[in-house]
Amino acid sequence: MSTAPYRDPSRPVEERVEDLLARMTLAEKAGQLFHTTLPMNSDGTLAEASDEPSLRQGTTELVTDGHLTHFHLVGRHGTRATAEWVNRLQALAADTRLGIPVTLSTGPRHSFTDRAGAPFGAAAFSAWPDPLGLAAIGEPELVEKFGDTVRREYLALGLRVALHPRMGLATGPRRAGRSHRPNHRGSPADVTSALFRAYVRGLQGPRLGPRSVAAVVTYCPADAQQNGGEPHFAHGGDRVRPGGTHDHRIAPARAVVEAGCSQMMPHHGGRTGVDGSAEISFGLDRDALTGLARERHGFDGLVLDGLVLDGLVLDGLVHDGAVRTDPGLLTDAPADGDPHRTRAWGVGHLTVAERAAKALDAGADQFGGEHGDQCPETIVELVRSGRIPEERIDASVRRLLREKFVLGLFERRYVDPDRAEETVGAGEFTALGEAAQRRSLTVLTNRSLLPLTDRPNLYVEGVGAQTASLYGNVVADPAHADVAVLRLRTPYEERLKETLALLAAVPTLVCVNLERPTALPEIAAKAAALVADYGASDTALLDVAFGRARAEGRLPFELPRSLTTVGPSHQEAPADTEPPLFPYGHGLTL
Repeated sequence: MSTAPYRDPSRPVEERVEDLLARMTLAEKAGQLFHTTLPMNSDGTLAEASDEPSLRQGTTELVTDGHLTHFHLVGRHGTRATAEWVNRLQALAADTRLGIPVTLSTGPRHSFTDRAGAPFGAAAFSAWPDPLGLAAIGEPELVEKFGDTVRREYLALGLRVALHPRMGLATGPRRAGRSHRPNHRGSPADVTSALFRAYVRGLQGPRLGPRSVAAVVTYCPADAQQNGGEPHFAHGGDRVRPGGTHDHRIAPARAVVEAGCSQMMPHHGGRTGVDGSAEISFGLDRDALTGLARERHGFDGLVLDGLVLDGLVLDGLVHDGAVRTDPGLLTDAPADGDPHRTRAWGVGHLTVAERAAKALDAGADQFGGEHGDQCPETIVELVRSGRIPEERIDASVRRLLREKFVLGLFERRYVDPDRAEETVGAGEFTALGEAAQRRSLTVLTNRSLLPLTDRPNLYVEGVGAQTASLYGNVVADPAHADVAVLRLRTPYEERLKETLALLAAVPTLVCVNLERPTALPEIAAKAAALVADYGASDTALLDVAFGRARAEGRLPFELPRSLTTVGPSHQEAPADTEPPLFPYGHGLTL
């Protein structure tokens, strides 16, 4: 029996795509358009509806009846159990009529910090500072090495799509303060562009291939407006012109396109007119996803989060990628867990079928995070009714299948659990992450306190006493301490009085975790030393405090002097609070 052309790795990718596409039923095509979250049982078995009452459909039903082959792994589990789950899932897919392999995605899993609304803490993976910490180091070579580490650990587990990096610039404190997710990489466009480019290169290599992890750029746009009758999309509703005042937002987008980023995913923001009317989700906005780029310039590729960049095609930055909608767009899932905020901005009155048609018309290739039982069937009915031509479905399926072939999933869908255990969290990767944590620490002030010497009496808050005991004698009362070490999340006013009392009682090293720009003038004035961290262990901090390691971090954004200076600042402009408490790039060398 001859082998079907799409199963023959010696044939060109495009030939294999067309052969497989021609063999698919409409229902099988519709299944490819959905990329849903999928849990696993802790023992590595497939999660079925009988295992988890909240599951509307079990894994077997989704794969065999729904024809889905794109899933986002949720939850944290042991390395071996995860690898075994991946193999069970791939075996299930291999037994379907066409045997299309599963493409598995994940969000960030290498962050030292584990907080609500943030990426998963590292758990079994190597632990690195949050993206702002990499921006504080500002070294593209290190960021590429980080991306390569993520790639190698993901590959060992069969995770082939990274739902990151998230495009974002920490410009003014007003802008950065809107997001509770610490995914901004810093202010200046040239620095940010270099880091984004390096990260995508680390994940994908020089080009997407069998040893790559596909990068999905997510972008967080705010409002966009009609300006002179022509839509341009940017944060804050400002018209964007390459080389203009907002080129600091175009440059990073251009950088990831240059790096060949495989996919994009628009955030659940929306566009409004200049009068505040006609609000619509970017994932349903034809002007945002297709308009300028695909129709005006013939751009058949990457569209960044509704941010259509006039000039990308003119610069030759054409890339063949897929466009995915924000999770829950069709079924109107709550945005950021708020039941009063929806993802289907401006189309709450439309049915699921009408939203799906609108998204397809807008240029979306895939729907993310949908759990509605009838979503693939909705696509089938849209085609059968004549509302959406099957050729439009084919265009998206063709892109999605092509990525599977390019990633080599048809030839290498299974993973080796032993190899996975050796690779995930390997000593080499762990050491790199720990070194990056130390380097990212930023010394903001030092009033002759650091480096600490000998074994002082230490009073600690927010620092593990067992770890601190390796550096000094831990005491329970600050009155008996030579030095206090205080670690804070971004400080809030309700703790300020208590904090300042400690600073007045004993020379104190304060370490503030910066997930965004913050105003801390009182702490800066009273602390014997002030250090910023972006996700670092107690050991990393104390190694720096005792002179055993060198802090190399420099502020990736400016810190305002007070909240009153934030109000007049332009939310889109970097380094726009006057005068700042600490300017962009500030950091002391001990």
